Amino acid sequence: MTSVRFYDEIPDELLKFAVILAAHDGKLVFCKHQERNTWEIPGGHREAGETILSTAKRELYEETGALDFEIAPVCVYSVTAPGNFDGKESFGMLYRADITRFEAELHSEIEKIMITDRLPEQWTYPEIQPKLLAEASRRGLIK
Repeated sequence: MTSVRFYDEIPDELLKFAVILAAHDGKLVFCKHQERNTWEIPGGHREAGETILSTAKRELYEETGALDFEIAPVCVYSVTAPGNFDGKESFGMLYRADITRFEAELHSEIEKIMITDRLPEQWTYPEIQPKLLAEASRRGLIK
């Protein structure tokens, strides 16, 4: 079973992922990878030498085409799941971003984005990402 936990902070070197709860005009932004039929919250792996904030900004651009945005940390999250990292707890930083301008087209593995006030029915990570949204909602950061 997958477990998701939340923390206010942990040592920076433990942060391996950045996930960004993105919004545009009050609606959430989700992305669809070209090789999947599911939706996800923008985010991804931290690259060597990258700050976790740089990871978040890069992933937000790559996965949504966001050019102008305000971004701020929400909290640290962790995932423990059989088959992921040998069942060990892995950590990421959850961000909130308000996007004001997008690039005309996407240039990555993302096929398209969806700007909506509804949650997707088909999630890429159904045991993780709805819990990230719920935590942000609990903290009053999204409706």
